[in-house]
Amino acid sequence: MYAIIATGGKQYKVSEGDVIDVEKIAADAGAEVTFDNVLAVGGDTLKVAGDVAGATVTGTVMEQGKARKVVVYRYKRKTGYHKKNGHRQLFTRVKIDKINA
Repeated sequence: MYAIIATGGKQYKVSEGDVIDVEKIAADAGAEVTFDNVLAVGGDTLKVAGDVAGATVTGTVMEQGKARKVVVYRYKRKTGYHKKNGHRQLFTRVKIDKINA
């Protein structure tokens, strides 16, 4: 059985026992989180739209962290313009415990 959930502006295909990195969620390590925005639930048959209105996905927060640094370098030729910038995105690592369909 799998589910497609939406969180942080992205969609994830998850099954029970999966570990995923999502956009930062305000929860401590060990806390339980519930994803209410379930788009589809699959298994023997695929359920979408109104069939998954009450479905939820429950997971446990494993850790909070920062992703690897991404270097952004802007450059315009012949003008002497260049600018270097860096970014580290915050994430939350979640272990999927149960799909309530």
